[in-house]
Amino acid sequence: MAGGTQRTARVLKGFRDYLPEQMILRGRIIRRFREVFERHGFEPLDTPTIEYLEVLTGKAGENEKLMYRFTDHGGREVGLRYDLTVPLARVVAMHQNDLAFPFKRYHIAPVWRADNPQRGRFREFWQCDADIAGSASMLADAEVVAVMAEALAAVGLPEFTIRISHRRLLECIGLAAGVPAERASSLYRAVDKLDKIGRDGVVREMVAYEIPEASARRVLDLVAATGAPESLLAALAYELSEVQGSEEALSELSELFAALPAFGVPEDRYLLDLALARGLDYYTGPVFEATVTEPKIGSVGGAGRYDDLVGGFLGRPVPATGMSLGLERIVEVVQEHGLLPADRTVAQVAVAIFPATVAAGARLASEMRAAGFNVDLSLQPNRSVGDQLKLAGRQGIPAAIIVGESEIAEGRVSLKDLRSGDQETVPRDKVAAALRRLLPG
Repeated sequence: MAGGTQRTARVLKGFRDYLPEQMILRGRIIRRFREVFERHGFEPLDTPTIEYLEVLTGKAGENEKLMYRFTDHGGREVGLRYDLTVPLARVVAMHQNDLAFPFKRYHIAPVWRADNPQRGRFREFWQCDADIAGSASMLADAEVVAVMAEALAAVGLPEFTIRISHRRLLECIGLAAGVPAERASSLYRAVDKLDKIGRDGVVREMVAYEIPEASARRVLDLVAATGAPESLLAALAYELSEVQGSEEALSELSELFAALPAFGVPEDRYLLDLALARGLDYYTGPVFEATVTEPKIGSVGGAGRYDDLVGGFLGRPVPATGMSLGLERIVEVVQEHGLLPADRTVAQVAVAIFPATVAAGARLASEMRAAGFNVDLSLQPNRSVGDQLKLAGRQGIPAAIIVGESEIAEGRVSLKDLRSGDQETVPRDKVAAALRRLLPG
């Protein structure tokens, strides 16, 4: 390598390049999510990727251990955001006088966690969040569930289920089973791993957290109950009648489930799952998780109420709830099932030119762009038209316009379907109409 030592081209483990075909699919999914969010009146928001460390710490439990943190050149302790919810809480606290409440925002952006990379899990990944700050009503939680269901349906996801539970209800179940109140966080973290390590693994973990084994097994017996939400909640009302706080949690869940049909969420898309805990420490009320079983990729989205998070910055409570969709895992499902068209390029039309028709070709390309087409004008007029068309075909461009001298003189051009190989001559002023007939959508 002239002028220096040759360097190795590589990326950090858990990080990826996204080539154009991947970016096209990701962009299509993001657009569909954005459309759903905005139909519900959620406003766009963005925040810095780096925050003061004190903003990010003390709020997310085990996720904080995965935070990328460092001292910047100014000697400040900072960290990369590990989710989009804590930055939202800071924004609400800083800009409370500039916002109208309830404040509904969506945020689609990358976050970073020094996690162990595996299928669908990376160290840099994108979250697609929709949150409501300033409403304690279960209608806000119902809308969050509805937005999650609509967003997943919008990208054609196959069988997905939104599991619903309540953080305080799990604590009440723990109290009824004899789990000390000060072990509530340990209870959440252990039960949250039930799908991964099984019943016996959760019991061992709770015992390690100094929760009596008998209490651990009683908790798992209670959270394993299945059935219609109404009957399960009624049974729990009897079981937890002596536990303070259970009545409010049960009432909130009843109100939430009663509202979901009115929000248009199909009954087969959600269920009450008492074992759902969600690992983040900041959840305070109803929690939700969307899972896909085929392919068996697990959770593709999480959500929950976090009434104390914003208050941590303000010194007074601000109710809030929201949901987050994991873009990487959703992309995997969409790709595996072919749920959305997988275009290889954004260009719809290639314009092939000769040295003598460069100006005419450029004018035609500009006109077609003004007519609403994505046009790739050849930059190689000295190459044969055959080579130019082969390049366009390899790129996946579906149509080509050939701008030749004789055609220009006669007021026409050649239009070729690069998928079928069919070619026709089209009057110069009819090119846009011919393209609309040829191209889908």
